[in-house]
Amino acid sequence: MPMGCYVDGVSVNNISYADDMVLLSPSVSALRKMLSGCEAYAKTHGLVYNSKKSEVLVFRSKKMNPEHLPAITLNGNDLQRVSQFKYLGHYVTDDLKDDLDLERERRALAVRSNMLARRFARCSKQVKITLFKAFCQVFYTGSLCVNYTLKAYNALRIQYNDAFRVLLRLPRFCSASGMFAEARTDDFYAIRRKRVASLLNRIRRSDNRILKVIADRPDSSILCTWVKVIN
Repeated sequence: MPMGCYVDGVSVNNISYADDMVLLSPSVSALRKMLSGCEAYAKTHGLVYNSKKSEVLVFRSKKMNPEHLPAITLNGNDLQRVSQFKYLGHYVTDDLKDDLDLERERRALAVRSNMLARRFARCSKQVKITLFKAFCQVFYTGSLCVNYTLKAYNALRIQYNDAFRVLLRLPRFCSASGMFAEARTDDFYAIRRKRVASLLNRIRRSDNRILKVIADRPDSSILCTWVKVIN
């Protein structure tokens, strides 16, 4: 439908994966029309949107930060306004910062690394390194994080380093760069560069019209951040 958000003339009014959908709109009136269209489509095809699992998030800016939001309904039910939501495992917040998602990844890393340290304490060093690479170098959606505080970033980096130390039973204050080099394992910075480079390469090779908007705009903030990380 010809409404919602547009970037460089490309419609970016909905992003969907399987049964998870995000609608993007610059105004309440346009969002209402888009939801109405979704309701009509669902009714025609014998479907029903779950209004209890649907939420509204308003991205804040320095110039506009409305406290009151007119009622937005789906199937006759008012949608709750939230300041954050989790989409496909990645946290999106109304201030467009990634600290919350970095903390999610830090906590997940702590759980995985502690599990490895308990269950495989008697394994050989090489087995532990292999397990570490498989379970602790995932950093799911980490490449998307571009707007974060140094505190949140360092917390994840330190968790990564400590996880390796605990698993291999190394001294607490041993050199991080030294222990990774000796084990021939990527440190935090190398993992970060590889993940960002891989994502950037896939975006540039993709035929998806939304992704091409990013790839074709070398001055975009997210692309500039990725290039800095790689270099």
